[in-house]
Amino acid sequence: MSNLNRDKIADLIFLKLKDNEEVLKNHFDQKSEGIGYFYLDDLLPVELVKDIFDKFPLTKDIKVKRSIREYKYVAAQMNKYHPLLEEVIYAFQDARIVDLIAKICGYSGVIPDENLYAGGISMMGKGNYLNPHLDNSHDKDIKYWRVLNLLYYVTPDWKPENGGSLELWPKGLKSNPISINSKFNRLVVMATHKNSWHSVGKVKVDHVRCCVSNYYFSTEPVDAKRSFHVTTFRGRPGQYFKDKILKLDSSIRMGVRKIFKKGIRENPHVYKKDDS
Repeated sequence: MSNLNRDKIADLIFLKLKDNEEVLKNHFDQKSEGIGYFYLDDLLPVELVKDIFDKFPLTKDIKVKRSIREYKYVAAQMNKYHPLLEEVIYAFQDARIVDLIAKICGYSGVIPDENLYAGGISMMGKGNYLNPHLDNSHDKDIKYWRVLNLLYYVTPDWKPENGGSLELWPKGLKSNPISINSKFNRLVVMATHKNSWHSVGKVKVDHVRCCVSNYYFSTEPVDAKRSFHVTTFRGRPGQYFKDKILKLDSSIRMGVRKIFKKGIRENPHVYKKDDS
């Protein structure tokens, strides 16, 4: 099934979402006061998803991001990898799917991100993690508000005890998070705004958690707090000193962006396409 293009994959995604539209809308509405989210299992045919997983590169062949904030592997320059990966990423940008997910979430003016700014693919192996954080409020050109995060997990037989679960903190970092397993063939859609703290628990097994990532943007933010912010990290409960350092780190980076609107250097995590 690896010969399917983005339009055919989008057909499958759209039908699955459409069949579950009311259930997903009800779930998102119930959670919208904190961090609106929904997840949908068995999104695509199993053989296709196994194909997608098999086409992921080795971790040594993509960029590692390792700091006090995070430890993971990411890639957005998709023409370096198997074409199927690019096809499935951009399937989620099909206008029918964007419009349907926007309708489910009750958002307007929603557009996908062809530049894959902070999107693309990610991989997390043993010991990898992502500390609690808020995603950058805007797109790469600071023109649109980031409103939705789409995460599609493709590692077969991934179990909760493996770690690497998505964690949502709708009541803040002093309360317990909602843990969502990175289950095979599961799509998670979550709102991004000024209070949408989320993280990924440390991977505990010698296996790789693979994810296809997309962000949607809009002319309007999800909440009423129309203020720019950089990607902002915090410590987990109990990480007192790490939290202090991450707060200072975020303050410094935010200060820099007040002077240099687009940062000192261009964010390398975008898909630079050959216009020719």
